Amino acid sequence: MRSSRRSAYEWDSECSEVLDHPSESLLSGSAIDPKTKARGPWESVRQGLSMCWTVLMLAAVLLMGTARNVHAEGFISPFLGYNFDGDAGCQRITNCNDKRANWGISFGALGSVGGFEVEFGYTKNFFGETSAQTSNVLTLMGNLMLAPKIGFVQPYGVIGLGLIRSSIEEASTGASTDNGQFGWDGGGGLILFFGRHVGVRGDVRYFHSFEVLNLSDLSNTPSNNKLDFGRVAAAVLFKF
Repeated sequence: MRSSRRSAYEWDSECSEVLDHPSESLLSGSAIDPKTKARGPWESVRQGLSMCWTVLMLAAVLLMGTARNVHAEGFISPFLGYNFDGDAGCQRITNCNDKRANWGISFGALGSVGGFEVEFGYTKNFFGETSAQTSNVLTLMGNLMLAPKIGFVQPYGVIGLGLIRSSIEEASTGASTDNGQFGWDGGGGLILFFGRHVGVRGDVRYFHSFEVLNLSDLSNTPSNNKLDFGRVAAAVLFKF
């Protein structure tokens, strides 16, 4: 991690790298000290938009590939769950009191055999809730779905690529670290329909980043480790 006291030359070099090569800069991640205002709001916005644009472009390509699915209908599905295993506070899916809520929404197209979804998820205090540190993890994934429908039941499996972004801030020093990385996810679940347009679903998914995090200078965080965790969630689903 770089020192929080940066020279103007270091700041100009980093800005140029982010603006000229946003994908490379995002994959590497960078340490930020808000006291120095080393990264202005415009650069942060451009960083997020660059990653989101990549995911949405991937989503568009995959959606074109599934658009020919007969009787495919659009859907939207808000969900609520919690993380477990890997870097999450809960190491097991059951019998855990240190659950971190993971909430979000997914939307896409679903037919009688398969479909596609774009999913956004967010976890506050992912690395634990303490007075000395705050953290969060955001995921934005584009997933292919294999989902054969059997009557009012539709089991499904998902696999996809996207963004895994972690943010950690130390309250005592004000130093913060943002890591925007590409990752993949996979899992499966079951949808139960109560009519043509409304259903409920539950699933288990695993998320893995491709790149190693460098958070060794921050407390209560993984050191030089790829971010990885599972999530169990329940959701409602509306088709249209």
